[in-house]
Amino acid sequence: MGMHEWARQEIRQSLAQAAAEGLEQGLALRALLSAVVECSRERREAADLAAELQFLADNLDDERDYSFMRP
Repeated sequence: MGMHEWARQEIRQSLAQAAAEGLEQGLALRALLSAVVECSRERREAADLAAELQFLADNLDDERDYSFMRP
């Protein structure tokens, strides 16, 4: 299992547990994201983490074409 698939599996399990406890999925995801950022901040420089988060935010649109992509 690759690292990203492991992470997706962990999120699915966490969301299932949150649902079982009656927690709203959107709020649970926000809490998980905040916790991941907090833990990452302890291990990485803030500028590096901010750049990665900005890249992810800039690339949320699956329909968008990017200049670095070839047709």
